[in-house]
Amino acid sequence: MSAEATNPGAHSRRRGLPRIDLRRLGRAALLGPASRDRLPDAMGHVADAHRAHHPDADLSVLRKAYVLAESSHRGQFRKSGEPYITHPLAVTLILAELGAETTTLTASLLHDTVEDTDVTLDQVRAEFGDEVCYLVDGVTKLEKVDYGAAAEPETFRKMLVATGNDVRVMSIKLADRLHNMRTLGVMRPEKQARIAKVTRDVLIPLAERLGVQALKTELEDLVFAILHPEEYAHTRALIADNATAGDALAAISEDVRRVLREADITAEVLVRPRHFVSVHRSRLKRGELRGTDFGRLLVLVGEDADCYAVLGELHTCFTPVISEFKDFIAAPKFNLYQSLHTAVAGPDGAVAEVLIRTHQMHKVAEAGVVALGNPYASVDAAEAADGAGPTAGTEPYDGERADPTRPGWLSRLLEWQQAAPDPDTFWTTLRADLAQDREITVFRAEGGLLGLPAGATCVDAAYAQYGEAAHGCLGARVNGRLAPLSTVLSDGDTVQLLLDRDAASGPSPEWLDHARTAAARIAITGWLAAHPEAVGTPDAAPRASHALTADRRGAANAVVDLPGATVRLAGCCTPVPPDAVTGFPVRGGVVRVHRQECRAVERMRALDREPVTVSWGDASECQVTLYVESFGRPRLLADLTETIATAGAAIVSATVEPPSEQRVRHTYTLGLPDAAGLPGLMRAMRDVPGVYDVSRAQHPATA
Repeated sequence: MSAEATNPGAHSRRRGLPRIDLRRLGRAALLGPASRDRLPDAMGHVADAHRAHHPDADLSVLRKAYVLAESSHRGQFRKSGEPYITHPLAVTLILAELGAETTTLTASLLHDTVEDTDVTLDQVRAEFGDEVCYLVDGVTKLEKVDYGAAAEPETFRKMLVATGNDVRVMSIKLADRLHNMRTLGVMRPEKQARIAKVTRDVLIPLAERLGVQALKTELEDLVFAILHPEEYAHTRALIADNATAGDALAAISEDVRRVLREADITAEVLVRPRHFVSVHRSRLKRGELRGTDFGRLLVLVGEDADCYAVLGELHTCFTPVISEFKDFIAAPKFNLYQSLHTAVAGPDGAVAEVLIRTHQMHKVAEAGVVALGNPYASVDAAEAADGAGPTAGTEPYDGERADPTRPGWLSRLLEWQQAAPDPDTFWTTLRADLAQDREITVFRAEGGLLGLPAGATCVDAAYAQYGEAAHGCLGARVNGRLAPLSTVLSDGDTVQLLLDRDAASGPSPEWLDHARTAAARIAITGWLAAHPEAVGTPDAAPRASHALTADRRGAANAVVDLPGATVRLAGCCTPVPPDAVTGFPVRGGVVRVHRQECRAVERMRALDREPVTVSWGDASECQVTLYVESFGRPRLLADLTETIATAGAAIVSATVEPPSEQRVRHTYTLGLPDAAGLPGLMRAMRDVPGVYDVSRAQHPATA
């Protein structure tokens, strides 16, 4: 397959920007460096693109970098026969068109020098400073001679770690892969497929997470052409057969311009053709495509408020498709993306999707982190650079990083990769992690946020917040309500994680069924491997229902105003002094004493049963029934019974129900030497790790 055949993105190239002739650039490169007072001819396109975004940029460092790159790569050729210098030139041009600052362009020109020539990192540092040296080192591959089959995964690990300190490392790698994919046609088919699969599984998800949509969409099309040639050919033919499909969108765009003009809203309305993969997905989703399905309308305005003004006019003057509305301005995506999405129907019923954003939002939507320049430079340094890019040695912020991608998915990735020393485990886990293409944000009850992939559970939240300390997690409260660790979290949930204070406690093997993040799975697997004796330990003891009985003692120290009656305390609410109580006569000359707030009292009164006055006698002993709600864990029953015994209470009976969703319910009937000790006993039982509630019986007993 030729390089031209694998470049399906040409149909969507911006008008007015002709394709760069790499062969002409190659011939220009062979002429060698130009005079000192101007850039070499081969760098002209890069200079023009860079100055379009950074008019005041100092190009002298680019001239110096090009001279070093051209001289060091001289005599090297690509498989296509072109001089090798055309590759770093093309990579630099891609980044320049996206608006990358000078430091990134300098490093991109030099990105293969250390890997493929005699230039060393020390030379790069001496000539261009620490910052450029760091970027070049970050994208330099590890030698297969040293790492063998692990060279590729370990190279990606190295780049990701470097990206954790500077996302520009991955920006250069993405541009490098894009140019290699554009020219992949000279490779053997099996090598094309191998490179395309890695691009699909790793590079495209990274481009999505970094928000570089311009690179992501073209990479998707190139991979589509190689891995699915039949579907690609069909989609390409479909687009060719509907060459006039844009007319339908153009007609709606004219109506939109007229509506916005009449509303006195200054806006630019563009028709954006969908790329190949987007058309293919739309066909699979909708079946037969209409003319308006081959593109979208893009409305660009000056201010955030104008976006909502445009939305209001469109929904007023056209019929909106409410199900298609999404507000990514009020709630931006985790990859920096901001825009309003909607769809409206024209007079003829044709539905057009509309994207509404500011010019700045559009720049970030296309270029992602590339548009940030150096996201770690201080504000003062960035302003001082004024388009020329940050200087080497610029100090980062002391507080939270300016780049919003760093605290989320990238931080999680950097954390779990440290626990995956095996290259195969790292490579497999990386692909699985990147396959989760949506992110949610949950709030911590004690303050702060957690970024998690969609589908994450309380298990994932625990390891994201506490790391290995989450081994002792007992349960959680989600939005104030108790929830098992298997609970799937939604965007905006508030999570409070409950930890066992016993440092020896560990996770259950069942947690692996609920863990979605790589960090959680690696941590759980590691703990279980290090504690094989705990794998068979049940989550709670005992699993089956148990009834523990002791000698029953008389406890009716209540006095009723009914001569000869036998007094019994109700088992449904187990009143104790000094509870406010009342009694009702039942069969056999027995008066049953209830707490006044017991629901049985309401039922008795509803039946017109006459109450009997009850008072407490002088005896201090009493019986009480307590319900204990807890999360399952080993030794829970032993710890509770020890606490009860320490408080001086006797267990008359106890029932432990089988665990349900990691929660266990205990029922204890206890004999207390003094009712005054009941509040202290309940507090002590609540302090047992795993117990989240202790309450007195409040409703009729079931047995």
